[in-house]
Amino acid sequence: MAVILPFKRPSPTEKHKGKTLCREGFHKWKVVTEKKFDVKQGKLITLYECQRCGKQKVEAH
Repeated sequence: MAVILPFKRPSPTEKHKGKTLCREGFHKWKVVTEKKFDVKQGKLITLYECQRCGKQKVEAH
C-alpha cells in the first residue's frame, strides 16, 4: 500500500522567505573564491555569491 502524504500549499511567507531583501538589493554576500588571478584583466579577483538567492558577483582588486 502506498504512503499518502497530506497536500499543503505553502503560505506566501514560506514561499518568498529571504527573497524580498535580495529583490531590494540587500544581498547576503559570501566569498566563494578568494584571490583568484584573472589572465584577461591581469588582476586578482574575488567571486561572491548571495546565500539567499544565488546571484554571483565578481570584484577586482
